[in-house]
Amino acid sequence: MRRDDNGRGRDLWSRRVTRAGAVVLAVTLVGLASPASAHVTVTSSTTAAGAHAVLAFSVAHGCEDSPTTAITVQIPASITSVTPTRHPLWQVEQTMEKVDPPVADAHGNRIVERVAAVTYRTDTPLPDGYRDVVELAVQLPDTAGAGLLFPTIQTCVNGETAWTEVPQDGRAIADLERPAPGFVVSAPEQGTHHGAATAPPVAPAPNNGVTLAALVAGLVGAALGAVSLFQKHRRA
Repeated sequence: MRRDDNGRGRDLWSRRVTRAGAVVLAVTLVGLASPASAHVTVTSSTTAAGAHAVLAFSVAHGCEDSPTTAITVQIPASITSVTPTRHPLWQVEQTMEKVDPPVADAHGNRIVERVAAVTYRTDTPLPDGYRDVVELAVQLPDTAGAGLLFPTIQTCVNGETAWTEVPQDGRAIADLERPAPGFVVSAPEQGTHHGAATAPPVAPAPNNGVTLAALVAGLVGAALGAVSLFQKHRRA
């Protein structure tokens, strides 16, 4: 069981924290956000199914020129192992969520609680026009081809920006103003334990084998969850 240093594990969105970022699409997402099309992005040290990976979330600018004071990342429900990396300029807060029903990890341990969201907060705002990166160590799900979305709320001195949009109704990632960071889980690396070999960051290519019905259903669900995330955060 993991708890945050400030004892505030459940006070960001409550135990019923929305699962917007927890949506793991049952299909390969077409044209997932790349650094060229989004201003808050995620790069994984590996995308191999079951691998232990380091996720780097990059913030490139503020909110309408206002300095950044916090970055809140929602963790997909299929990720039950999360370890935030300490950063000298940011304090870490974790939001916990019950796992119901409980699941077993790769070592047979029973997991009844997981990190549902991680917030990096700073008393020294990141000026607009400057870049910073925060990292999370996770174990990726075992399902190759699954799309992982990490809806992210960027809080600034004045206002906030919700990077929670997902493509739907035929729209492309390039058409989205504030896409949620994400990537696609690839096949396990042969000859490695849980695909632990490091792989280069992936900008997924279109998967022509995906059925249109499955793609639309997955993206609509993610979109509804992302809206719920943004609304609940604003009420917190």
